Amino acid sequence: MTGRIQKYFVESWSELKKVNWPTRQQTIHLTVVVVGMSLGVAVFLGILDILFAYGLSYLLVR
Repeated sequence: MTGRIQKYFVESWSELKKVNWPTRQQTIHLTVVVVGMSLGVAVFLGILDILFAYGLSYLLVR
């Protein structure tokens, strides 16, 4: 059992060495893109929510 666990960690470490990690600049850039897209989608959905709420209240009041 111990041999299998040790083999797992050795192979995991070997695979982590093969990973192409992004640079600091790439990480910052992609983070800004993700946050920007998230804010854009949030604003879009907020506007849709307001429009649908207004439309529904208009239909219910009439």
